[in-house]
Amino acid sequence: MSIELGSTEQGEISRAPRGKALNNVQDQVQAWRNADLFFFPLISILIGGAAVFLCALTVGDWSYWMDWRDRRWWPLLTPLLLLVLPTVATYAFWKYFKLPVAATGLALGFWLSQIISRYVNFYLFTAFPMNWVMPEVWIGAAVVLDAVLLITRSFALTGLVGGFLFGLLFSAMNWPVVAPMHMPVQLGDTVMTLADYMGFQYIRTAMPEYVRIIEAGTLRTFGTNVAPVSAFVSGFFAILVYYVFIWIGSKGANPAWLKKLV
Repeated sequence: MSIELGSTEQGEISRAPRGKALNNVQDQVQAWRNADLFFFPLISILIGGAAVFLCALTVGDWSYWMDWRDRRWWPLLTPLLLLVLPTVATYAFWKYFKLPVAATGLALGFWLSQIISRYVNFYLFTAFPMNWVMPEVWIGAAVVLDAVLLITRSFALTGLVGGFLFGLLFSAMNWPVVAPMHMPVQLGDTVMTLADYMGFQYIRTAMPEYVRIIEAGTLRTFGTNVAPVSAFVSGFFAILVYYVFIWIGSKGANPAWLKKLV
């Protein structure tokens, strides 16, 4: 059965706007490049937003406040918790695209999302100084993790070398931001760090965790400087975290369980 169009309908069809067809290989390559320029920043921001949510649930106050960034727990636990989502995403990107960019892209999206969140929620709404609530910078550690995967092309070696370096370098890469807040100040007859002093000046809540000095004790058994010890321990635990969540990523990236749902 055929349908005949009148002269008026044919004229409307001929005047309809038409897109540019991909007539050759150069047009196709340019279209893919334009898609990459659009989707990669969008995916980075979305996954970075998910990382911000995960960081708020797991890291919490160690990430929000400078006075909570002590020399024991902050360099030990924070890189372990931040490594979870990049590891899961790394498996999917490497298996399906052979692109060692998941950790770096997620770290960029995380940092941008955190900067916007801290500026709007902490600075504009509650007037906390930005240098007191600056987010962690782990882009360099993520680049190292992706670079090791690119060189070795092995999840086993990446976990052993890249995972260890991720936990080890996290504290050192953030030291330029944290160091000024560790300067000693004297308030009456009490000596405390600048971050602790700001913690008493900028009231957050009446809970005991926010009205005391966080670093009440240190790992003095290992000497006066405990941050390197925490960094080394974090590096060893990061190897285990990488292996566990690479396995979880392999299960999540397998489409078999999606077919069972459908």
